[in-house]
Amino acid sequence: MSLPHALITALMERPCSGLELARRFDLSIGHFWHATHQQIYRELGRLEEQGWVASLPPETGRGRKKVYRALPAGREELTRWVGESRDPKPMRDELMLRLRAEVLVGPTAVMDEIQRHLEVHRARLALYREIEARDFPPGDASRERQIQHLVLDAGLMLEALWVEWSEKALKVLSSSAAKDADAE
Repeated sequence: MSLPHALITALMERPCSGLELARRFDLSIGHFWHATHQQIYRELGRLEEQGWVASLPPETGRGRKKVYRALPAGREELTRWVGESRDPKPMRDELMLRLRAEVLVGPTAVMDEIQRHLEVHRARLALYREIEARDFPPGDASRERQIQHLVLDAGLMLEALWVEWSEKALKVLSSSAAKDADAE
């Protein structure tokens, strides 16, 4: 996924200022596609240069922000991009590499790092469950809401998987450390 397409998607949902877009991004798309507020503002400028979004002149008065909206060319680009065929990206996770390296260099603090990751994944899973309970009551069957729920469901499943994997990894590492201590 690319940041330009994420921003066009958000602006097609609702025109807004760069600040509001950054805040909305943090609360929704940001859960699965990270971008800093600076990156968002920079990309909005590029999207405007390409004719995919437009900013309306700021309202008069102090502190008024430009409001951005997606243009038909932006919709066309988004349609083109959504229709592309791409293979799933292979997993690229530094923790997996650290774990492999730990085998070669001996016991390290990798257990502490996995424990930290476990807590992060548990917190994220709890947050996603709260969002699901708040935003997706049973029986809401509109296509738009079902698709939004699918995206959240992927996040729920992924975080549950990482919690399960982290707990398993900690057991394996604890067991290995105990066996190594007994052998000495």
